[in-house]
Amino acid sequence: MTALRTIRLIAIDSDGVLLNDTYSPVIERFVTKHGGTYTAEVERGVWGSPQLAAGQNMALACRLPWSAKDTIAAFFREREEYLKDHPVEVSPGAEEMLAALHATGARLTCYGGRHREYTFDTHLGHLARYFDAEIPYVDVNDVRPGVKEIVRDVFGLQYHQALFIDDINRVAEVCKALGAGFAGVPASLPHNFQRAEMERTGVRHTVQDIRRIDQNLVQKIDEELASGTHWQGLD
Repeated sequence: MTALRTIRLIAIDSDGVLLNDTYSPVIERFVTKHGGTYTAEVERGVWGSPQLAAGQNMALACRLPWSAKDTIAAFFREREEYLKDHPVEVSPGAEEMLAALHATGARLTCYGGRHREYTFDTHLGHLARYFDAEIPYVDVNDVRPGVKEIVRDVFGLQYHQALFIDDINRVAEVCKALGAGFAGVPASLPHNFQRAEMERTGVRHTVQDIRRIDQNLVQKIDEELASGTHWQGLD
């Protein structure tokens, strides 16, 4: 492929992209179990937020007389039960996508809301050869969505030099505001609202199968970022 003009970093979300989504089903189950209604607003306020913020928003949605800390602790207990029948698994096509992205010459990193040992080492360690040797994973729980922190603070790049791949529209919104690249894998379980949210944000590139995020797509996004047209005309 032709050398990339602009993109120097490809940052890939762990849960929901490289790994199956084991969070939003539990959020939906938790909210409805405790008397709340699962809406787009609830999904936006909980999914992808720092843990304590997510706990606070679930407590508010369900009118629970619990602290944010107690609510998020109850949520993780619910998730442990869910994982007994729905274990964390690598997404189909993950290695194929990673091999294609690695071949672009850009640095690859993974990010998520849990510490590296829990997410990366346990579930993605066998794919470590595709990721940046120095920074294969970034824990963004305290700084979600983490676009600024990953691009500027961790890797020392400009926003237009980074491409994010995520299943949550909140990351797309921040990438648009800052001028970073974005490719969406919108969460598409029956209770999810992310596809419609990404459409409203104006995301140009969404896929259902992550294997479609290949060198050709990266090249196209690279050209858009280089010419300033990736988000142009989407307001």
